[in-house]
Amino acid sequence: MIHLVLGGARSGKSRYGEALVRQYTALGFDACYVATAQALDDEMATRIAKHQAGRTDDGIEWQLFEESLALTALLKRLAKPGRVILVDCLTLWLTNQLLASSAKIDDEPAPTEWHATDFMSASSTSNDEALANWLAEKSAFVDSLAELEGVVVLISNEVGSGIVPLGELSRQFVDEAGWLNQAVAALADNVTLVVAGLPLALKPL
Repeated sequence: MIHLVLGGARSGKSRYGEALVRQYTALGFDACYVATAQALDDEMATRIAKHQAGRTDDGIEWQLFEESLALTALLKRLAKPGRVILVDCLTLWLTNQLLASSAKIDDEPAPTEWHATDFMSASSTSNDEALANWLAEKSAFVDSLAELEGVVVLISNEVGSGIVPLGELSRQFVDEAGWLNQAVAALADNVTLVVAGLPLALKPL
């Protein structure tokens, strides 16, 4: 059972996902929380701490797993009958993947002499390789969903409703997030959009 929960920032999507988990734990399921965030700065560390504090008294006995990149392998290992897994969230995982792929490319040693045409060609190649790495990761993730046992609740941001952002990487993120959500929604048993704390069932209709 795959349940995709979509929503914007501060829409209440995480809280709704946790409410879904609580329904299953009431039936005797054990619960796993998979966090994809990385505390790379003070602001994100504060956000993570608030999420952690909120889970201490939510009535759910969580097993916590932190995984910023190898989400597919972790879900395959954790998923089983009688277990509900909450993943929060897919768009942070996407961010981690895009940045990690770009970093791997950028870390490669550069030639000692550069010409303008060489730089433009190399930059295009790097972007293509980073995107190819992400597409392979996404394909493996989407293909694995049908094999997962138990219940998996996937939280993801709906980010395509605003203006087109400045910057190539930002625009790529918005595009890839939209395509990721579409691919997961096509396979999910249930899809819910949360707006202002209110859930709207998109699938099944």
